Amino acid sequence: MKIEIGGEKPENFVDRWPGEFKIFSHFEMALGIPHALFLITTLKENGKPNVCFQGWSSFYGDCGGYYVMTPLLVKSHTYQNILRDKVFCINFINASYYGPCYETIFKNNYEADEFEVGGFTQEPASQIAVPRIKEAFMSLECRHKSVNDLSGLGIQSLVIGEVLSAAVEEDYINGSEKKYGPEGFMYYGYALKDFASGDGGERKVATLNVRMKG
Repeated sequence: MKIEIGGEKPENFVDRWPGEFKIFSHFEMALGIPHALFLITTLKENGKPNVCFQGWSSFYGDCGGYYVMTPLLVKSHTYQNILRDKVFCINFINASYYGPCYETIFKNNYEADEFEVGGFTQEPASQIAVPRIKEAFMSLECRHKSVNDLSGLGIQSLVIGEVLSAAVEEDYINGSEKKYGPEGFMYYGYALKDFASGDGGERKVATLNVRMKG
């Protein structure tokens, strides 16, 4: 039997923190679709580096270019930095760094050097004036292309960036087990709801385990 989930939030889905279901759709909790996690680096207006732990994104391109599509809170430093400077960097880092990545969510005031918050090392980018994360196994240097308010409510906007350049660690470049194993991409399964109890469940962080090769 399939459970039908409509556009209205179920009554037993209760905010765990104020405004949770304003920022996140109830579908996010109900469906629990995993997504790759990464860090977006930008520069604040005062020149301090900004680090944003992010997911919910897609990467795609054709002969005209390769693009990242990621939603961002309109009120966030990262969104404002991208609109101002028109550049940003996507940094993929493995799951052993989850704790430091999560720290950047809470210690992100305007004066904070968020590389220091996470214990990350700055590395100069090749084409943009935004630092890459040295600990990342892959970094994508991006130029802002467009934004689109997803709901029209001014909460989140879909940012599309064109990838200008990529830097990949040599032992990850050939689709090795490092890229698709515990030392590679980190995935997040958001707190799944128990429909009967409304229990928020647990956040889950995962890595890939290749089962078949085609």
